Amino acid sequence: MPPTLSARGVRPDARALADVVTRLTQDYGERAATTRAIRDQHSHGEGMADAALPDVVVFPQSNDEVAAIVRLCHAARVPVIPFGVGTSLEGHVAALYGGVCLDLSQMTQVLEVNAADLDCRVQAGVTREQLDAELKGTGLFFPIDPGANATLGGMAATRASGTNAVRYGTMRENVLGLTVVTAEGRVIRTGGRARKSSAGYDLTRLIVGAEGTLGVITEIQLRLYGVPEAISAAVCQFADLEGAVDAVILAMQHGIPVARIELLDDVQMDACIRYSKLDEFAVLPTLFFEFHGSAAAVAEQAGQMQAIAAAHGGSAFRWATRPEDRNRLWKARHAAYYAGMALLPGRQGFATDACVPISRLADCIVETKADIAITGLTAPIVGHVGDGNFHLVILFDPTDPAERAAAEGLAHRVSLRAIRMGGTCTGEHGIGTHKLDVLALEHGDAVETMRTIKRALDPHNIMNPGKTVPL
Repeated sequence: MPPTLSARGVRPDARALADVVTRLTQDYGERAATTRAIRDQHSHGEGMADAALPDVVVFPQSNDEVAAIVRLCHAARVPVIPFGVGTSLEGHVAALYGGVCLDLSQMTQVLEVNAADLDCRVQAGVTREQLDAELKGTGLFFPIDPGANATLGGMAATRASGTNAVRYGTMRENVLGLTVVTAEGRVIRTGGRARKSSAGYDLTRLIVGAEGTLGVITEIQLRLYGVPEAISAAVCQFADLEGAVDAVILAMQHGIPVARIELLDDVQMDACIRYSKLDEFAVLPTLFFEFHGSAAAVAEQAGQMQAIAAAHGGSAFRWATRPEDRNRLWKARHAAYYAGMALLPGRQGFATDACVPISRLADCIVETKADIAITGLTAPIVGHVGDGNFHLVILFDPTDPAERAAAEGLAHRVSLRAIRMGGTCTGEHGIGTHKLDVLALEHGDAVETMRTIKRALDPHNIMNPGKTVPL
């Protein structure tokens, strides 16, 4: 019997691994790839590109195929790394100990849409934009929008959120149930279509955010919403960050139901102006808003927000009510990562995030800006500030060890600062490999309970080993 993976994780037995690869290539033909190019493509996400290659990449098309592959890996003690489209940012998909990468991008069926009950069920490889296209004409939409066109399985695995979270919540609130392949290769269903349940342990919430370390998500039951009668977007610029953040805090304290409220600091705004040709705006801290509801409700919300912004030094609002104008603004916001990267061509981007109680948001961002200045690095800030979440893309020269160390140190201090202020080291990126050290600082003795759950559900540590929980 091959040795089991240790708590730290090791490469599997070479003969057992070779047997698994041979079996998969026989059973799945061209859907089991061992070429260097495909393995390299699946060796990292969009974050820090430290590659760790899988030994084989398999493209299953059904629950039964996923289960069969996992059973084979379980018997041979070979790691299994779930993969969507590779948009994760914290090293979630790197095959740290080799093994089998399960690319779910061919599981793309929208299995059912229940318009009367406002829910749907999709396979894990369905992307956010694909679901939007499928829902056109139904009067329904799915609001979770992390920016990237991620798969819904990946979004559930990382507990993603995004620009609409302040109004509609995160994946945690919008996943009703899951189909999951366990570490032993069993197919189980969690949750259901009911809006609430008191039946047993909440396994759905346990798997959502587990980053593939407890099982492979193959189907997701999602909550849907009616398309708002009226949608209006606006942009407002401020002389300083404090004014912009204070306006957000007051809006949240007054309970204004803003659908989206995004902050771009002056560095990020400069990048977006250049990259997305937003020449009508100045290089200043900027808030992007969106309001949903009836025409009267949208007008009322917008008026309240405009008054608050003006009281904190905000410039006159620029409104966008036509779909094409709104789409232009939000396309620029979604391109913020690439705009930031374009500021210093040839540099690598180290994306990180943190989330704090809304009352500490200004303190956390201002301290972070000062920290960036001390390092001498360029690090645009953008945030879903309505729920206290902000992001940095730290640009550094990957060939310069000192710059990389400075970038990693800055990201580490952002995490520590958020924890010190009562927040969390990550609001939506997840832990992956990059934040294992600060997870223990944030959760203390509770990490041992997480380890107990991991060992109980995945005793041989084959499910995405080396991620999420420091073993």
